[in-house]
Amino acid sequence: MELLKQRIREEGIVLNNRVLKVDSFLNHQIDPQLFKAIGKEIADCYRDAGVQRIVTIEASGIALALMAALELDVPLVFARKKKSILMVDDVYHSVVYSYTKEENYDITISKKFLPAGEKVLIIDDFLASGEAAMGLAKLVKDAGDEVVGMAIAIEKSFQPGRERLENAGFRVESLVRIKEFKDNECIFLED
Repeated sequence: MELLKQRIREEGIVLNNRVLKVDSFLNHQIDPQLFKAIGKEIADCYRDAGVQRIVTIEASGIALALMAALELDVPLVFARKKKSILMVDDVYHSVVYSYTKEENYDITISKKFLPAGEKVLIIDDFLASGEAAMGLAKLVKDAGDEVVGMAIAIEKSFQPGRERLENAGFRVESLVRIKEFKDNECIFLED
């Protein structure tokens, strides 16, 4: 997606050739017009997949997933990273490791929001190791649903996430794929 690449080039900050900071438009401050375009692009990739529900993880995936859910006219549910006292014990849960936060999260989704027998699309902002996506896939499978694919805004293709997900049998569609960070700059796979 050329628009997203352009924003990364203009506003993205690579820290120590390790982390891409995109908080000015993607995961702290949100550009609604960019997200609208991202939602349409994701929806176009999966329009023929029979998506009945979208699943993401809080917090950065929510706005992206919401825009795609609007385009596909399906419900969106997000996995919580911390169980609320309002959540009863009737939940699906999985443990995922956050690459940027360097900690484990016990993610949960209430069973009433993930009914069995649906085709589910998983959406996230970044793909690095594949931990979040695999954790979400576990929740979806535990519910008796089918993962029809995974849509990612930004993929770090030099990390093992895509290979891990594809080896597990998942379709992965990333809007932007980064080949490497070099001299604190993004080199895109397609360049």
